[in-house]
Amino acid sequence: MPLTDAPAFLRRLFDAAIASAQPALCIPPHLPDPASVRGRLVVIGAGKASAAMAQAIEQHWPGPLTGLVVTRYGYSVPCEHIEIIEAAHPVPDEAGLRAAERLRAFVGGLTADDVVLCLISGGGSSLLPLPLAGVTLADKQAINRALLASGATITEMNCVRRHLSAIKGGRLAAACHPARVLTLLISDVPGDDPIDIASGPTVADPTTCADALDIVRRYGIELPPAAREVLDSGRGESVKPGDPRLARIETRSVAAPQQALEAAAAVAHKAGVTAHILGDAIEGEARDVGKVLAGLALQVAGRG
Repeated sequence: MPLTDAPAFLRRLFDAAIASAQPALCIPPHLPDPASVRGRLVVIGAGKASAAMAQAIEQHWPGPLTGLVVTRYGYSVPCEHIEIIEAAHPVPDEAGLRAAERLRAFVGGLTADDVVLCLISGGGSSLLPLPLAGVTLADKQAINRALLASGATITEMNCVRRHLSAIKGGRLAAACHPARVLTLLISDVPGDDPIDIASGPTVADPTTCADALDIVRRYGIELPPAAREVLDSGRGESVKPGDPRLARIETRSVAAPQQALEAAAAVAHKAGVTAHILGDAIEGEARDVGKVLAGLALQVAGRG
């Protein structure tokens, strides 16, 4: 391939990777069978992609629906029946707190005939900052800043967040009981574990308050007194596997980093270029990750 074509070629790879995760393409195949919804279809969600996911639902769902989702400031898109609320990311704000309160109330009083379609994507943890009793928004903001500065992985940060939350760690799904809940995930975390995407508001959490305390000690994070009490007392335990309130929960990953890499590789192969996927497990500051990936690419190129 001539060197002058390289920028256009790289742009094609980038566009293919992005397209593979576009809600307009990846959401419709996973919608529930309309015939299976005997009651209401209630759409909820949180994350940077949640508004676009909600828009895709509206464009493809053949019947009535209602909904409420929370996205980052500037990420809203037009919807007719699903209300879009904007809040702060990565450090939560008052708008996110009010939105989380409304979201939990929104699913109150559902019946076994109702279906909740939960749209979760990266950023949802900060957008649903509803703390357990005694913990304030200011406490959550301070903890979030400390976690972001600590060097903890996203898995570790979300473990701490879950055990201080009134909505994460399966609690949102428990609030939907006895309705059926179908969660559609767009992952931005290494490993794509549902419990790590927006801190798992609709999935069971096998981790414990003791695990969260270990992380806090490991990184030397100073917790506000109320947050320390929640963890020390065990009051922050999340919803565990086997909880009967989660018996009607289904979770599907509709887009993930590996899928995006494979989409880009397919374009390269079609152009006659050998593609090597270096993996989706590298995390950290973008400028630092870019240096690591550039070094790996040079090593691969050197091996021919």
